[in-house]
Amino acid sequence: SSLLLMSGVVVTVGLCRRLARRRLRSRPHLFAFLVEMFSTFQICACTNELSLLGNVEPKPHTALTLTYGFTVLHGLTLAGSTCNPCGTLQPMWGGGTSLRMGGLKVAAQFVAAVLARVFMHFIWSLEMAEPHFGALSQGCSSPMQTTEVQAFCIELLFSVVFQLAVLRAESVNPKYRVHLIALLITMLVYAGGNLTGAIFNPALAFSLHADCFYDKFLSYTLVYWIAPSLGKFLILYVF
Repeated sequence: SSLLLMSGVVVTVGLCRRLARRRLRSRPHLFAFLVEMFSTFQICACTNELSLLGNVEPKPHTALTLTYGFTVLHGLTLAGSTCNPCGTLQPMWGGGTSLRMGGLKVAAQFVAAVLARVFMHFIWSLEMAEPHFGALSQGCSSPMQTTEVQAFCIELLFSVVFQLAVLRAESVNPKYRVHLIALLITMLVYAGGNLTGAIFNPALAFSLHADCFYDKFLSYTLVYWIAPSLGKFLILYVF
């Protein structure tokens, strides 16, 4: 049921992106906002569902396999979208994207994060699959299982590694690049998922753990918003 749900999200988002391409080419700002919103919605909704499958046996092989598989699927179906506020900083820094366009994309990413959370909570309330039972009663299911300083350093390091890999992979054939990026993300999740969740995406972090931001706003903002953004700025400064 979970796989069917995530596949349905991917198909629906694909249709919405295609429709936007056909109808809104003459309105670039609205087109960019909607495409970025649809794409980020897909990643946030699927990752919300994947977060419930982390305890499926055999652990952690099932969760890591699904992480790799859906990361490849996202890479193949969401070409041209960043789906990460940190990734939007690069073209803004280099002058390839205007401040207005960059702001629209970041806004679209956070709107999608909220919509995905609301949508998934509605789906979980229907309890169509076993992992959905009791999912809404967890509240702040904190992914931070270490000190704030260590969590900050981990998210900063993972953001630097990920952004550096993305830059280095630009010259790789696209059909191989998506697998390399998916493999890297899976490795980072395996290495630090039990400590911080290995998210390094501010919009995704908010979609997954909004309750924790309400309860511990300063610490979660520092770890899941500032740390990955700082990692991106370090890469941009160096390169």
